[in-house]
Amino acid sequence: MKAKNNILRNGALILLSRQTNILSAATVIMVNVAASRILGLIRDRLLASYFGSSATLGVYFAAFRLPDMIFQLLVMGALATAFIPVMTSLISKKKKELAWQVASSVLNIGLVGFFVLSIFICFYAKKLSQLIAPGFNQEELVLMANLTRVMIVAQFFFILSNYLTGILQSFKRFLIPALAPVLYNLGIIVGIIFLSPKLGIYGPALGVIIGTFLHFIIQLPQAKSLGLKYRLTFNWRQKEVKEIGRLMLPRTIGLAVSQIDYTVDVALASLISASSLIYLNFAQHLQLLPVGLFGATIAQAALPTLAEEGDKKDLGNFKKTLSTSFQQIIFLVMPFSVLLIILRVPVVRLVFGAARFDWQATLLTGQVLAFFSLSLFAQAAVHILARAFYALRDTKTPVFIGALSVLTNVFTSIYFILVLKLPVWGLGLSTSIANILNASLLLIFLNKKVKGFKEQRLFHSSLKIFIVSFITAFALYIPMKLLDQLVFDTTRVGGLLLLTIIASLFGFAVYFFLSWLFRVEIFMSFSKLFERAEDFQKILRGKSLEPIEVHDESTQFHS
Repeated sequence: MKAKNNILRNGALILLSRQTNILSAATVIMVNVAASRILGLIRDRLLASYFGSSATLGVYFAAFRLPDMIFQLLVMGALATAFIPVMTSLISKKKKELAWQVASSVLNIGLVGFFVLSIFICFYAKKLSQLIAPGFNQEELVLMANLTRVMIVAQFFFILSNYLTGILQSFKRFLIPALAPVLYNLGIIVGIIFLSPKLGIYGPALGVIIGTFLHFIIQLPQAKSLGLKYRLTFNWRQKEVKEIGRLMLPRTIGLAVSQIDYTVDVALASLISASSLIYLNFAQHLQLLPVGLFGATIAQAALPTLAEEGDKKDLGNFKKTLSTSFQQIIFLVMPFSVLLIILRVPVVRLVFGAARFDWQATLLTGQVLAFFSLSLFAQAAVHILARAFYALRDTKTPVFIGALSVLTNVFTSIYFILVLKLPVWGLGLSTSIANILNASLLLIFLNKKVKGFKEQRLFHSSLKIFIVSFITAFALYIPMKLLDQLVFDTTRVGGLLLLTIIASLFGFAVYFFLSWLFRVEIFMSFSKLFERAEDFQKILRGKSLEPIEVHDESTQFHS
C-alpha cells in the first residue's frame, strides 16, 4: 500500500509540478507530442482502413478548412504572439488578480467572435465549400457542408482548451497541456471505431467533437489549482487587453493570409481529384511528426524564457537561449528529413498500407512526403524564430515575412498545378520553397535585430549539421536499395518492417558518428548532458541543470 501511495504521489508531482527550465519543459512536451503524433498516425491508419483513398475521405479532410480557419484566426493569433508573453509578464510581476481579469476578457471577446463567424459559416456552408473545393461535384459539396457544420462545434471546445493551455504555459506548467492532444486523437479514434460502422464518415467528424472536449476537460483541474478565476467581463479598454490586441493584430493578419495559402492548396488538390486531398493530408501528417516533436516543442518550451529575457532587455542571455534552441531543433530534425526522403515509400506503406489504400495511393503519398521533407528543417526552425520576435514584442516582422512566403507558395502552387500540370506532389514542392524562404528571411532579420550571433557560432554550427545530413543521405540510400533488392521480400509486412528498421538504425548511426567526427557543437552538448543525467524524474520535475561548456568555442546547452 505504501509503495502504491508513493507511486501515486510521485505521479501527481510530475503531472502538477512546474517545469523551470527549457530542457525539462521540452522533455515533457516532447514525450506527449510523440504519443499524440503516434496516435495521430494510428488515427490516419484507421481512416485508410475504413475509407481507403475514396473521395469521401478527401471530402472529410476538405471539411476541416473552415473550422480550422476560425481556430487559427481567433486563437493562434493571440496565444503565442500576445497572450502568453503578456500573461507571463503579469505573473512574474506578482499581478495574478490582474492576470485573471485579462485572461477572462480575452477569452470572452474570442468567444463572441467565434459565435458570429460560426453562425455565418453554418448558413453559407455549401456556397463556401464550393469556393474552397471547386473540383467537387454536388454530392461531395453537400457532404462537405454537413461535415463542416458538425466540426464547427468542436472549435468551441478548442478555443476554451487552448486558452487554458496559454494560462498553464504562462505558469510554466507544460505536461498537462502536452497530454491534451493525446486525448484529442483518442476521441477521433473512438469516433472511427465505434461510430463509423453505422454513421460512415460522420463517425470521425463526431469523434473530433469528443476529442476537443477531452482536450479541454483535462486542463481545467490544473488551471483551477493555479487559482483560475473566470469573470464575465469584456474590458477591451484595459491596458493589458489592448496590448494583447496590438500584438496579435499583425499576427492575425498574417494568419489570415496563410489561410488563403492553405485554402488555395485545397482548391488545387480538389481540381486534381478528391483523393489528392488524402495524399496531401497523409503526407503532411507524416512530415509534421518530427516538426511537432522537436520544432514546436522546443520553441513552445523556450517561449516563456525568451519572453522573460526579452522583457528584461537581457539580450545576451536571450541570444544564448535562442541559439541553443535553434541548434537543438536543426540537429534533431535533419536526420528525420533524410529518412523520410530516402525511405518515403516503405514508411508510407507501413503507416497507411491498409487493404483499401492501394499501391498508386502509396506512391503518390510518398512523392508528396519527399517534397515536403526537403523543408523539414525550415518548418521546424520557423517555430523558434517567430517566437523570438514575439518575445521581443515584434509581431510585424514575422507577419510581413510570412505573408511574403505565403504569396510565394500561392503563385508557385498555381504555376506547378495549373500551368505545368504537375501531380499533387507539386504542392509539396511549392510548400518547401516557401518554407525555406520564410525561415531564411526570419533568421536574416533576427540576426540584424539582436546585433548578430557571432559569439554563439550559430551559422557555423548549423552548416556542419547540413553537411553531415547530406553525407548521411548518400550513405543511407545504398544499403536501403541493397536490402530491398537482395535481402528482404518487401511485398510482405515483415520484410518491409525489417528493411525500414535496419536502414533507419544505420542512418542514425552514420549521422551521430559524423556529428562526432565533425565536432558538431550541439551534439557534444547532448553527449555531455547524458553523461551527467541523474534521474529522468528530476528532468520532468524541472530541476535546474547547469549550462554545459563544450570546449572553448561552443554554445551553452541552456537548461
